[in-house]
Amino acid sequence: MNVIKAHKPSILKFGSVLLVFFVWANIVFSQDTMLVQRQQNVNETVPRTTRIGKRAERKQLMQFLKSLNFPEVDYNESDDNQWRHLAALFTRLRLYPLAMKCFLKTLSPDSLVDNDIPITNNDQKNIQNQLIITAKEVAPIKSSIIKVDSIIEKFKDGKKALSYAIILHVKQAVRGTPRVHKFIYTGHTFITLIKFNTDFSYASFTFGFGPHKDNLLAATPIIPSSSSKFTDDGTHNWDEVVGKFISKRRFEKILKLTKQYDGLTYNLNSNNCTDFGLKAARLGGLEVRETRGYWPLGAGNNPGVTGKSILLGKFSNMDTGNFEKLFIDTARIVPVEVTVH
Repeated sequence: MNVIKAHKPSILKFGSVLLVFFVWANIVFSQDTMLVQRQQNVNETVPRTTRIGKRAERKQLMQFLKSLNFPEVDYNESDDNQWRHLAALFTRLRLYPLAMKCFLKTLSPDSLVDNDIPITNNDQKNIQNQLIITAKEVAPIKSSIIKVDSIIEKFKDGKKALSYAIILHVKQAVRGTPRVHKFIYTGHTFITLIKFNTDFSYASFTFGFGPHKDNLLAATPIIPSSSSKFTDDGTHNWDEVVGKFISKRRFEKILKLTKQYDGLTYNLNSNNCTDFGLKAARLGGLEVRETRGYWPLGAGNNPGVTGKSILLGKFSNMDTGNFEKLFIDTARIVPVEVTVH
């Protein structure tokens, strides 16, 4: 199965809103040297608002996007597909909590998410701020090293949780291919965890595991082991993402895994960034198959093969055995050049 065809709309079919959608995708992803500043919206309390219907909420969001020079367009497709396209847009803008809110509106309530999570005024402010940031060319921002305790503490906000989510991100060495490296670049696998609160605020952190190189040859096929680190990957590029709402128990298991990885030795062949990402995803009930590749003097899980398997549909929701209740998006976009106002 080709996942891209199943989940990616064309520009001609969906009109000018998705044209802008593609533009932002290319601003963010088609240049590996362009990164954006971090959004400052985590743990901000949002005043309780009156609930409105999904259709009215989407119309309100569309009107807001129009005010930001997104052209108006009449869709000729289902509400669910419209919400999925909005989720894809916000994922590409790295507004991951908002993306999962939009995706939630395509799902029927269940034991994991009993209530809808509304789009708030704070979300709209975050969109406007992120569009301004994304439109600017900035110097590359290297993912900063973070302490594991800072990840754990992020979610101890003292607020009652409404639901939880995980997103698996894969940045391939060569987009769309199973190549394990391009020169010395091997890609990266990382995750986003989100805790949605009953007061409509949320806590979110995007991070990954990697080598803290002890010397020039550490974490290479010659010397595969190295000391390790966690990095804040909130501005990191990605090629494929798969997201899922999860239970509190699974969320806590992922945090426990993160704690267990604190100070754990990195090994290119057996304990790398993709190993951590796949373990976290599996604890969340997301399984990716056929993730192992080979390189001189070694072999192991890696972003190139993992990303290709996602593109080929070799993954599933472990709760359903298929793609049901999974948010899927990729960044294989043909560059489109427009003027940003």
